[in-house]
Amino acid sequence: MIQATGDANALERARNASARGAWADAYAGYLEAREAGGLGPAELAEFADVAYAAGHLDVTIETWEQLHGELSRLGEDTAAAGAAVRVAMHLLFDTALMAPVRGWLRRAERLLDPTPVTGAHAWFAAVRAFERCLSGDLEAARDWAERAIQTGSHTDPAAAAVGRVAQARLVILDGDVGRGLELLGDAGTAAMSGDLDPLSTGVVYCEVVCALQGLAQYDLAEQWTEAMERWARTNAIGSLHGRCRVHRAEILRLRGQCASAEQQVLTACDELRPYVRREMGWPLTELGRIRLRRGNLTGAEEALRAAHRLGWDPEPGLSLVRLAGGDVDTAAEAIREALARPLPVPSKELPPTSELRRAPLLDAQVRIAVARADPETARVAARELEEVAVRFESKALAASALRARGEVLLAEGDAAGASASFADAVRGWSEVGAPYETAECRLRLADAQGALGNLQAESLEREAARTELARMARAPGAVEPQADSADSADSAEPDAAEPLPAEPDTFVREGEYWKVVFDDRRVTVRDSKGMHHLARLLAAPGREIHVLDLTAADTADPVAAAGLARAGDAGPLLDDRAKQMYRRRLAEIEDDMEEARADNDIARREQAAFERGFLIDELARAVGLGGRDRHAGAASERARAAVTQAVRKAIGRLREASPALGDHLDRTIRTGTYCVYVPDPRASSPWSI
Repeated sequence: MIQATGDANALERARNASARGAWADAYAGYLEAREAGGLGPAELAEFADVAYAAGHLDVTIETWEQLHGELSRLGEDTAAAGAAVRVAMHLLFDTALMAPVRGWLRRAERLLDPTPVTGAHAWFAAVRAFERCLSGDLEAARDWAERAIQTGSHTDPAAAAVGRVAQARLVILDGDVGRGLELLGDAGTAAMSGDLDPLSTGVVYCEVVCALQGLAQYDLAEQWTEAMERWARTNAIGSLHGRCRVHRAEILRLRGQCASAEQQVLTACDELRPYVRREMGWPLTELGRIRLRRGNLTGAEEALRAAHRLGWDPEPGLSLVRLAGGDVDTAAEAIREALARPLPVPSKELPPTSELRRAPLLDAQVRIAVARADPETARVAARELEEVAVRFESKALAASALRARGEVLLAEGDAAGASASFADAVRGWSEVGAPYETAECRLRLADAQGALGNLQAESLEREAARTELARMARAPGAVEPQADSADSADSAEPDAAEPLPAEPDTFVREGEYWKVVFDDRRVTVRDSKGMHHLARLLAAPGREIHVLDLTAADTADPVAAAGLARAGDAGPLLDDRAKQMYRRRLAEIEDDMEEARADNDIARREQAAFERGFLIDELARAVGLGGRDRHAGAASERARAAVTQAVRKAIGRLREASPALGDHLDRTIRTGTYCVYVPDPRASSPWSI
């Protein structure tokens, strides 16, 4: 407990900073107070919440673990159980590791008296409901959700609200969509009331939107995303800003604004990085879907493979990338495996073992099977997809099923039936407000009309689809102006693009401007760092260039450039605290696996083994031979962020003058620690630099 005057002053400063939302200052103050004189149980709880708001998830979990131990030794069982539940809650919502969640819930359960009704009991039930749901045990999840609502109604409204979201999702998964949507609305209204704490409010908002996205109720998802965004501007803490951005990116993709969607999801990844590791697979899979839609197959595969390395399920995205690249056999095998043996990933949008999780896989299987001339597989998948759409009363799923049915009928030679199904799918997707899906179905309707010999109808549908696709391709990305930036010259003043006689593709600096010619059209753009980086990449197609080399090449001082090339060390990839925490999680997973073996619970054992593999890979990535730490370069990370931002800004400005050039660069420029220009050699000519 704090006693010294200096310690008390540090604590007071920390609390004042917390009250005004200055989380970094509050975190520093609590650290000072803890190191000087120690923190009592109440102050430790405050510190844990501040650490989360300041971006230190590991410290948050570690502090709740410490508080659990201290309260247990003092014999304060209910409070100790409450601390254990908080550990479980953060592990559940921010790491998606179910085995450690179960371990901490077991600790809490051993301490909770079954008779008294307290807030700790309510939160235990709420977290247990989600753990059971995400582990596929829906029957037990229903019981725990009801307990959370009943107990929380008398003790903790936040726990009751989280329980209501779980209950609503379970009602939907049972097929009672109307009742489930009503319950989701009730839970969302509780979040809007302002009566809940910020973390609980954000969890409720996020879970409501996840449920609606998984159900493909996009209109409602958009409305609640907007409500969450309004709240998040001034109230969100921790990972909630990033989660809100991912939901916005999903909506933007659906509405055909893929450039803006990609910018949102990339920003979300930066905001989520301090909080999530394994669950980073969620925004990465969304990034893969966006890039696939934009025709950037290399970038889509890169994002989806990264998601898979983090223990996330990259399907059906990866199979669709294979299909788009012409590798139909690999796509067919991958989607068949994904349907037969889905990965035990606890996605909040698409919970495991649910029919909703199969729907996007079935849609992909129909497309792949038709491309592979396998009508029987396509027919079976389309029939199951139609059953899912009927069960869950979703316009988007119904439109998806109509397109699948049209694909099967056209493959079987029934062009008239296919035409009717595709026409219904066009109307369905149009009502949903999904221009890309609408255009896709129009193209297939054109194919069916062509097979019937209705050439005028075919031409009309094809023209309408191409017009809409061209409109989406021209839509500029949302580029944030930075008037105060030292690099404000990046603001382009493009000339109106003007037709020219045939002229080679050119990217040449002329004083304070760059002359760029692409596809016989010329634009002029102000000088900027991003344009310098683009010029170097375009001059070396296919060559991967490290971001430090790009940055050093743009530095006038040769001494400074050499310093960048030998840039310093950011320390271990995982610090000692993180490694200790990973090892604690591994021990908890081993305990969970032993219990699963004793109970002969095969599904739980497989899920735990999957999680153990992820953590072992993470530790192996961070620790080299002989147990030595692998280090990350601080300058590399700073350069990666700066180069990516500069390049994307430059591409955005070029797009304003020449949408075709912007599209070309979006498809062919890859950024990261290594950057590269990867044009299609069959369709691209060398640049004149």
